[in-house]
Amino acid sequence: MNNRPLLLLSLFMILASSGVYAQNSYTLVVEGFDWGPAVNKVVLSNSNSDLSTDPSDYQVFATRSSDLSETPINPAKGERTVLSAYKSDAKGNRAVDGSHVTLNLSVAPNLPLGSPFQYMRSYGNVWVDYKLSVTNTATLEVWNKEADRVMPLIDEFDLNGKFTANQVDLTYASFTPETDQEDVPLIIWLHGGGEGGTDTTIPLLGNRAANYASDEIQDYFGGAYVMVPQTPTRWMDSGEGSTSGEKDDIYFEALKAMFDDFIAKHPNVDQDRIYVGGCSNGGYMGLKLILEYPDYFAGGYISALAYRGAYLSDEQAKSIKDVPIWFVHSKDDSTTVADQTVLPVYDKLIKAGAKDVHLTFYDHVVDITGLLGGEDYHYPGHWSWIYSHANLSQTDFDGKPVKVNGVSVTIMQWLAGQSN
Repeated sequence: MNNRPLLLLSLFMILASSGVYAQNSYTLVVEGFDWGPAVNKVVLSNSNSDLSTDPSDYQVFATRSSDLSETPINPAKGERTVLSAYKSDAKGNRAVDGSHVTLNLSVAPNLPLGSPFQYMRSYGNVWVDYKLSVTNTATLEVWNKEADRVMPLIDEFDLNGKFTANQVDLTYASFTPETDQEDVPLIIWLHGGGEGGTDTTIPLLGNRAANYASDEIQDYFGGAYVMVPQTPTRWMDSGEGSTSGEKDDIYFEALKAMFDDFIAKHPNVDQDRIYVGGCSNGGYMGLKLILEYPDYFAGGYISALAYRGAYLSDEQAKSIKDVPIWFVHSKDDSTTVADQTVLPVYDKLIKAGAKDVHLTFYDHVVDITGLLGGEDYHYPGHWSWIYSHANLSQTDFDGKPVKVNGVSVTIMQWLAGQSN
């Protein structure tokens, strides 16, 4: 057993309590990755103008705890690996004459100590109390109090959206683009089953949904509003249990009313370019909304669909055959099994005469960076939304590229071209 981290922490606490060195504050940087959020940087307040930028001079110890935990948080504590250090501003941006030093910390899907989230069966994904103790081993300076938190992309969203209809309370996050367009499209993303609640940072970070506000994706649309609704429970909540399409859920009408309210408050939304997408539970809701309001949406982008094909009638399929939809799924998804969900749905739509419905069907969900999880790293097969968020899906069910006017397109390029 390696007791080095515990010994280091004990030493640091003893030195701190004895006043041997100054205790300073830090800023946590939390960023969304394919597998979820991670603390990938820590920005140190610089009380010493000669503070080192040598990463080997720093020891970083993390603790994770929660009052909500049903079982002990694991891992609860340990040492973080410092990859590099550089002069920066207070937000962690590189600056040659910066008054702060930022440490880059190692993150990966198989390094849960870096995550500020914990999944709990009763609550879904929740924030944990994430604390760092950073020590410069050369000067014995310590940083052990969080003064601020930076969340790239998330900080560009309004996190305080609230709406009530039909005695249903919903929350939402929204992004407003900087654009010269007179009519601005609206991208709607519906989260999965683990991101319900009332904290809108959870669906933005839980599976990298904030990436729809990234420059890369925004550029395809010339700037687009992004709306990320949040249910207090699950989108598939029927009020008396769960639904996979066999009966109505309790949210779809309130969601539609919320979209209408958002558009009323943002009259420059292009009502011919409203796009709805989601994953798993949210994929169910995306298809449900298209079924209920087929003329409202210009297109859908749905991953890990949880709507069961047995509950989609031939008549329903005909009613939405003209709505462009791009499905993303993995063959090894053991949660929303393709044979029960996306395959029969796709088949019924094609038989109904759909001309612009696509299915990218992956063998596995892999680490798309090829770096963070290591070569041949596989995520759970359910996590096919990774490809949608990263705008990597390009092929149809037959394995051939999806083309528009003879040109191969990605899922977001394709979506941006859809209009009622």
